[in-house]
Amino acid sequence: MEVADVELVRNNLKTLVNIGVNDNINENDKYYNDVDSFMKVFNNYLFHKNDKIEWNKIKTPENLTFYDFINNPKKQNINHLLNKIAIVKLNGGLGTTMGCSGPKSAIEVTSGMSFLDLTIKQINTLNHKYSSNVPLVLMNSFNTDSKTSQIISKYKDLVDIYCFNQSKFPRILKETLTPLPEKSDGNNEWYPPGHGDFYQSFYHSDTFRILKSKGIKYLFVSNIDNLGATIDLKILNYQIDKKMDFIIEVTDKTLSDVKGGTIINYDNRFKLLELAQVPEDKIDEFKSIKKFKIFNTNNIWVSVDAVDKMVNHKFCDKMDVIVNNKNYNGDTIVQFETAIGSAIQCFPNSSMGINVPRSRFLPVKSTCDLFCVQSNLYSINEDFELISKRINPGLPVVKFGTEFKKVDDYKKRFVNIPNVLELDHLTVSGDVFFGKNVILKGTVIIVAHYGSRIDIPEGTVLENKVVSGDLRILDH
Repeated sequence: MEVADVELVRNNLKTLVNIGVNDNINENDKYYNDVDSFMKVFNNYLFHKNDKIEWNKIKTPENLTFYDFINNPKKQNINHLLNKIAIVKLNGGLGTTMGCSGPKSAIEVTSGMSFLDLTIKQINTLNHKYSSNVPLVLMNSFNTDSKTSQIISKYKDLVDIYCFNQSKFPRILKETLTPLPEKSDGNNEWYPPGHGDFYQSFYHSDTFRILKSKGIKYLFVSNIDNLGATIDLKILNYQIDKKMDFIIEVTDKTLSDVKGGTIINYDNRFKLLELAQVPEDKIDEFKSIKKFKIFNTNNIWVSVDAVDKMVNHKFCDKMDVIVNNKNYNGDTIVQFETAIGSAIQCFPNSSMGINVPRSRFLPVKSTCDLFCVQSNLYSINEDFELISKRINPGLPVVKFGTEFKKVDDYKKRFVNIPNVLELDHLTVSGDVFFGKNVILKGTVIIVAHYGSRIDIPEGTVLENKVVSGDLRILDH
């Protein structure tokens, strides 16, 4: 269909969430807000689905601020600064990529601590150091809320923790642009619609009103799995001093980041450009580290007033819609999402990008990333922050085969994580196991052919070696 019957879609959704279609709907009801949020994104998609990025209008931003040029705040002002901010972690994702069924934030990442453990210990340490009371806010999804609540209960005396749920959007049949009919498996017809939903969901939550009443003026928002996204007093001080509504952290792009979104100048304002928005014939150009030299870390600094403006001035309606096509139970469906960083275009006179050190971007998306953060490449300091031990902070390229993809399988294949301080590239494929105290240097490729098993003996040193399925070790 060219244009879906919007009212039909809305009524179908109300039926799915059992809130009825009569005139007595409570507009403060969470389900009502979910439907309302979805319809805004859906209408935006219908109205703009044929819009294309005009490639010749894209300009590289020349007015970024560089982190090294920002001054540190005066020590006597730090407590005052911290009393104005809350730390928000986007906690809606499951650990399915790594074979886990619960919240990704509960995965053990290093030194026996999970993402949540590290975050809470960081904030607790910060509060003790500066006699502050910075709260933690978690944006959960319907997938993660219950389990997260159980996990954080043990920390109730350490840090003030607030939770709210992001919206619950319906999966839409691509052919008809109507919702999947409800089936016996319940929540499988729904999905959490990406982090751009933050503004609407946070604004409509009790947490928003509580934080405003406590005098919170600014929010530092980041992905829970980015271990480099810690509170930064320089950026906070700079935001307050410059009266910025919105700051997005970017960092220099490497070959590992070619799919990441970037900031551009478009129609004389900042704009977030994601891979899904790039024309097919321009994808290689988008991935170039020569033309697009920076990428979005998804570390966002936003004022509470800006959240209010996003909702009440209907700025959310202007956010670019990202369309993800998926197959689900034999049906072709579409999921409509928005990115939190795309709000930068809504504040042309009070937004900016800051080019930050690479150390502020340390995501753990796979067991390859987990391998790096669990290795001797990093240590944990007294503030529970991960510190790189390498002179060159760039990470080695690590590629694992399917046998290593799930966390439980990955753990079984290492007695302990090898010494990789001098490693540049590691590829491991097939049925491979590592003994104790292995050292890897340079480029190491280990391939166990089908039906073969390779055991790397205790104390082995592999430097610029290829280990094949018949246990030959070759220089290269």
